Parts: sequence; structure tokens; C-alpha cells
Amino acid sequence: MSMRYIFALLILCVSPVSANSGELDGPTILARATDAAGGDQWANAKSLILQGRAEYWGFEGSIPKSRSDSYVMYREFDPTRTLAHGADGKIRIIASNQGQVIWTVGFDGKTSWNEKGIIPKAEADIFWSSNMGFGIIRQAGKPGFKAERVADGAQGRHPLFLVRLTDPSGGVTLFGIDQKSYAIRTMAFMTPRGWHERHYDNFIRLKNPNWLQARTVTLLYNGIRANTVYWDSVKVNGAIAPEIFEAPTDFLKTK
Repeated sequence: MSMRYIFALLILCVSPVSANSGELDGPTILARATDAAGGDQWANAKSLILQGRAEYWGFEGSIPKSRSDSYVMYREFDPTRTLAHGADGKIRIIASNQGQVIWTVGFDGKTSWNEKGIIPKAEADIFWSSNMGFGIIRQAGKPGFKAERVADGAQGRHPLFLVRLTDPSGGVTLFGIDQKSYAIRTMAFMTPRGWHERHYDNFIRLKNPNWLQARTVTLLYNGIRANTVYWDSVKVNGAIAPEIFEAPTDFLKTK
């Protein structure tokens, strides 16, 4: 069953009042955001590879403290995901500068690790809960999720519909949807590090598959910019070697 069909059923079942009043409700807005992002091809993607560069800011000062001239993310999605703010599927990020790895982090479906070694589960849970959240919107039309429209907002000159998405475990994510294009422009949620926001901009559209990609992503904690990633290359549903996600053998020996 397609995500678009699930959304349509949900809208018909739970929102007759708002539909009659002409006011868009949360499920309707997220359904339109899914269509704008690429519909079923976007919602049901198997993998994603993004390549670009990044800048990092510290707790003080107005200029970046460091940069990565190479920033790569490998992602395999879990189609059964229900937890908004936790590790799912598989993920690997490699940040390098002038050919030297600055930092890396990975999750192979069971174990989390970084350039220093295996990350203890309690520590890994805190890390992922401070960083994961965008992909849960792909699951929003499934049973157990609740989408509620709240007061509208804006990103710069772009008016936004704001929708609070609650996952089956009670995890909350606030999505900002462009009122004109229905592009997903913001995401925000509470983390152990404080209030986390992501701002998406500079969109491009791929044709095969149909896919709307933000080329600029800025991450903020407690209103302060932490880093900005500039994506130059996008590959959807490409094959990813299993070892990309696996921790080095030496790390596993000392686990």
C-alpha cells in the first residue's frame, strides 16, 4: 500500500471538520509535503548517498571554528521505523579535510561506533537522539502516528505550516512545511543537548527517481548554529558496500 494512499485514508477518517471548514489539517499538510518531496519514490527510498562539505561553529564566536572539505553520508532506510529520535536502518558519516578524516560515526543496525571505537549503548542512544529525526516524516501516515497542525511560522521570507508529528512511542518532531511549495523547510525537536532545529534550503529536484533535495542544511542547538552542510552530490537507491557501515575489526575485538 502506497504512502499516498495511506495518507488519503487517514485524512478522510480523522479530519472531516477541518476539511469542511477549508482549513488544512496536519495529515493533509504532511500528505502534500510527501507529494512535493517525491511521493512514493521519496517515501519508499531504500538508500541515499550525499556528498558535500561542512562548516562548524563553536559555543562562542561568529565565524566557523573548522571546516570539512569532504562530508559524506551513507544511509540505508528502515521501512518499519517507528522511533523518531533514535538510530534506525544503517548510517555512516565521514567528515574529512585535505584527505584526513576528522571524525566519523556509523551504525550497522546493531552497533554504533566512531573514530575512537565502539560507542557504549547508553552514550550512543544520547548521540542518536540528538541527531536523528527527519526521516520519521516518511512514516507519518501509518497507524500510531499523530499529525497536528499548530500555529504557523516562517523561515526567512517563506511562510510555513507547522505540524507536530508524534510517533507511537510519544516522540515529538515539529515540521515546517512551505505554504507555497510544500517543501520541508524546517524540523525541530527536544534533545539531551537542548532544542534542536534544522533549516533546509537551496532545493533541487531529481527526475529519476522523483526527489526533492535541500542542498543546504543548517543545524542549530538552542538557537545557535552548530554546523552547516552543503550537499553537492545526491544518489538515491544506489548500492552501498556493507563494510561502509561496519566498525573496523580492531574495534570489535576490544568491544
